[in-house]
Amino acid sequence: MHGWALAALIAVVAIVVVIKRLRGEPLNARDLFAAPLVLTGLGIWALCKADGLTGTDLVWVVVGCVLGIALGALRGATIQVFDKEGVLWQRYTGRTFLMALGSLMIMAGYGFLAVRLGMHENARPVQLSIGVGFLGEALIVGYRGLVSGVPFAPERERRR
Repeated sequence: MHGWALAALIAVVAIVVVIKRLRGEPLNARDLFAAPLVLTGLGIWALCKADGLTGTDLVWVVVGCVLGIALGALRGATIQVFDKEGVLWQRYTGRTFLMALGSLMIMAGYGFLAVRLGMHENARPVQLSIGVGFLGEALIVGYRGLVSGVPFAPERERRR
Protein backbone atom coordinates (compact mmCIF):
# COMPACT_ATOMS: atom_id res chain seq x y z
CA MET A 1 0.00 0.00 0.00
CA HIS A 2 1.32 3.42 -0.92
CA GLY A 3 2.30 5.79 1.87
CA TRP A 4 -0.49 8.26 1.13
CA ALA A 5 -3.13 5.51 1.03
CA LEU A 6 -1.95 4.08 4.32
CA ALA A 7 -1.91 7.56 5.88
CA ALA A 8 -5.47 8.17 4.64
CA LEU A 9 -6.64 4.83 6.04
CA ILE A 10 -5.04 5.57 9.41
CA ALA A 11 -6.60 9.05 9.47
CA VAL A 12 -10.05 7.64 8.72
CA VAL A 13 -9.74 5.01 11.48
CA ALA A 14 -8.55 7.61 13.99
CA ILE A 15 -11.37 10.02 13.07
CA VAL A 16 -14.02 7.29 13.37
CA VAL A 17 -12.69 6.27 16.80
CA VAL A 18 -12.64 9.87 18.04
CA ILE A 19 -16.17 10.64 16.78
CA LYS A 20 -17.58 7.50 18.39
CA ARG A 21 -15.88 8.30 21.68
CA LEU A 22 -16.97 11.93 21.61
CA ARG A 23 -20.60 10.84 21.39
CA GLY A 24 -20.02 8.19 24.03
CA GLU A 25 -19.94 4.48 23.42
CA PRO A 26 -20.17 1.23 25.31
CA LEU A 27 -16.78 0.20 26.63
CA ASN A 28 -15.74 -3.32 25.70
CA ALA A 29 -12.24 -4.70 25.76
CA ARG A 30 -12.07 -5.72 22.11
CA ASP A 31 -13.03 -2.28 20.81
CA LEU A 32 -10.78 -0.62 23.36
CA PHE A 33 -7.64 -2.51 22.36
CA ALA A 34 -8.17 -3.53 18.70
CA ALA A 35 -7.26 -0.25 16.97
CA PRO A 36 -4.20 0.50 19.15
CA LEU A 37 -2.80 -3.00 18.70
CA VAL A 38 -3.38 -3.02 14.93
CA LEU A 39 -1.81 0.43 14.48
CA THR A 40 1.14 -0.47 16.72
CA GLY A 41 1.62 -3.71 14.79
CA LEU A 42 1.56 -1.84 11.47
CA GLY A 43 4.13 0.60 12.84
CA ILE A 44 6.44 -2.18 13.96
CA TRP A 45 6.01 -3.84 10.57
CA ALA A 46 6.97 -0.57 8.83
CA LEU A 47 10.07 -0.33 11.04
CA CYS A 48 11.08 -3.88 10.16
CA LYS A 49 10.81 -3.02 6.46
CA ALA A 50 12.80 0.23 6.76
CA ASP A 51 16.31 0.19 5.36
CA GLY A 52 19.39 1.61 7.04
CA LEU A 53 18.12 1.93 10.59
CA THR A 54 20.81 2.22 13.24
CA GLY A 55 20.94 1.47 16.93
CA THR A 56 20.56 5.19 17.54
CA ASP A 57 17.35 5.19 15.50
CA LEU A 58 15.97 2.35 17.58
CA VAL A 59 16.80 4.17 20.83
CA TRP A 60 14.88 7.23 19.56
CA VAL A 61 11.98 4.95 18.56
CA VAL A 62 11.84 3.22 21.96
CA VAL A 63 12.00 6.50 23.87
CA GLY A 64 9.33 7.94 21.55
CA CYS A 65 7.11 4.90 22.20
CA VAL A 66 7.49 5.27 25.96
CA LEU A 67 6.68 8.97 25.69
CA GLY A 68 3.68 8.22 23.45
CA ILE A 69 2.31 5.61 25.87
CA ALA A 70 2.75 8.02 28.80
CA LEU A 71 0.98 10.85 26.99
CA GLY A 72 -1.80 8.46 25.95
CA ALA A 73 -2.17 7.37 29.56
CA LEU A 74 -2.52 11.00 30.65
CA ARG A 75 -5.15 11.48 27.97
CA GLY A 76 -6.89 8.30 29.16
CA ALA A 77 -7.16 9.78 32.64
CA THR A 78 -9.33 12.59 31.20
CA ILE A 79 -11.87 10.25 29.58
CA GLN A 80 -15.20 9.93 31.32
CA VAL A 81 -15.85 6.27 32.25
CA PHE A 82 -19.37 5.71 33.56
CA ASP A 83 -22.14 3.21 34.19
CA LYS A 84 -25.02 3.31 31.73
CA GLU A 85 -27.70 0.65 31.88
CA GLY A 86 -25.47 -1.63 33.95
CA VAL A 87 -22.40 -1.63 31.68
CA LEU A 88 -19.39 0.62 31.20
CA TRP A 89 -19.41 3.48 28.74
CA GLN A 90 -16.72 6.00 27.81
CA ARG A 91 -16.84 9.55 26.48
CA TYR A 92 -14.16 12.00 25.47
CA THR A 93 -14.28 15.34 27.28
CA GLY A 94 -12.96 18.80 26.54
CA ARG A 95 -9.93 18.00 28.67
CA THR A 96 -9.33 14.93 26.52
CA PHE A 97 -9.04 17.14 23.44
CA LEU A 98 -6.73 19.57 25.24
CA MET A 99 -4.52 16.63 26.24
CA ALA A 100 -4.62 15.33 22.66
CA LEU A 101 -3.51 18.72 21.35
CA GLY A 102 -0.75 18.94 23.96
CA SER A 103 0.37 15.39 23.15
CA LEU A 104 0.47 16.19 19.45
CA MET A 105 2.64 19.24 20.08
CA ILE A 106 5.00 17.33 22.39
CA MET A 107 5.35 14.41 19.97
CA ALA A 108 5.90 16.77 17.02
CA GLY A 109 8.64 18.52 18.99
CA TYR A 110 10.17 15.19 19.94
CA GLY A 111 10.13 14.04 16.32
CA PHE A 112 11.69 17.29 15.13
CA LEU A 113 14.42 17.03 17.78
CA ALA A 114 15.08 13.38 16.97
CA VAL A 115 15.53 14.07 13.25
CA ARG A 116 17.71 17.14 13.94
CA LEU A 117 19.93 14.95 16.14
CA GLY A 118 20.35 12.25 13.51
CA MET A 119 17.35 9.93 13.54
CA HIS A 120 16.44 8.70 10.06
CA GLU A 121 13.07 10.02 8.89
CA ASN A 122 11.90 6.51 7.91
CA ALA A 123 12.36 5.42 11.55
CA ARG A 124 9.23 7.40 12.49
CA PRO A 125 6.17 5.51 11.20
CA VAL A 126 3.05 7.54 11.89
CA GLN A 127 0.96 4.45 12.61
CA LEU A 128 3.36 3.49 15.44
CA SER A 129 3.06 6.93 17.03
CA ILE A 130 -0.73 6.89 16.85
CA GLY A 131 -0.92 3.25 17.97
CA VAL A 132 1.19 3.65 21.11
CA GLY A 133 -0.71 6.80 22.08
CA PHE A 134 -4.04 4.98 21.80
CA LEU A 135 -2.49 1.99 23.60
CA GLY A 136 -1.52 4.16 26.59
CA GLU A 137 -5.05 5.56 26.63
CA ALA A 138 -6.59 2.07 26.41
CA LEU A 139 -4.46 0.77 29.28
CA ILE A 140 -5.65 3.51 31.64
CA VAL A 141 -9.29 3.40 30.53
CA GLY A 142 -9.27 -0.40 30.76
CA TYR A 143 -7.77 -0.27 34.25
CA ARG A 144 -10.32 2.32 35.36
CA GLY A 145 -13.07 0.12 33.98
CA LEU A 146 -11.76 -2.95 35.82
CA VAL A 147 -11.56 -1.21 39.19
CA SER A 148 -15.00 0.38 38.82
CA GLY A 149 -16.74 -2.91 39.49
CA VAL A 150 -19.12 -2.29 36.59
CA PRO A 151 -18.97 -4.94 33.86
CA PHE A 152 -17.57 -4.10 30.46
CA ALA A 153 -20.15 -3.87 27.70
CA PRO A 154 -20.72 -7.04 25.72
CA GLU A 155 -19.30 -7.24 22.21
CA ARG A 156 -21.64 -6.15 19.47
CA GLU A 157 -23.21 -8.83 17.35
CA ARG A 158 -21.63 -9.06 13.93
CA ARG A 159 -23.68 -9.12 10.77
CA ARG A 160 -22.84 -11.98 8.47
